[in-house]
Amino acid sequence: MTTDHTTASERVWPATTTGERQALEQWLEFHRATLAMKCAGLTDEQLRTTSVPPSALNLLGLVRHMAEVERGWFRKVLGGEETPWLYATDEDFDRDIHTTEADTYAEAYAAWQGEIAHARELAARHDLDDLGAGAHHRTGDLINLRWIYLHMIEEYARHNGHADLLRERIDGATGA
Repeated sequence: MTTDHTTASERVWPATTTGERQALEQWLEFHRATLAMKCAGLTDEQLRTTSVPPSALNLLGLVRHMAEVERGWFRKVLGGEETPWLYATDEDFDRDIHTTEADTYAEAYAAWQGEIAHARELAARHDLDDLGAGAHHRTGDLINLRWIYLHMIEEYARHNGHADLLRERIDGATGA
């Protein structure tokens, strides 16, 4: 069974003459849609195809990773929620990337979209300068919503570059 989700025609390019918050939100949405687009039309088996040894990186793992990232920055840092990770365990903190045949895109996509929906709700209640209720997990620093948006755009952009290469390796598809 192949995935059925975002296509290039559903991805909206950010406006070029907008305010700061709208620009940040539009670029984040653009990158979210780009990752979904890179997974479109592939089977679970194809989505679990790794890059090159020894890397375990794969498209399904990237979707699961971004669900964890959305959860970490929005729920944990911005919202101050003490919620468990979706995939990470004490034994394998990178379990999001380490996929098995039992892991499906349907589950990962639903978890990712759920985290995105929750992130949107949390962000809508804050101004860009508002500090999150939780702290950075490494530094202990408090972080404002603006920084979270910028970091999320950077995180997606970096991983969308990985997704470009993974998709090309799977079926030769390139572009956008």
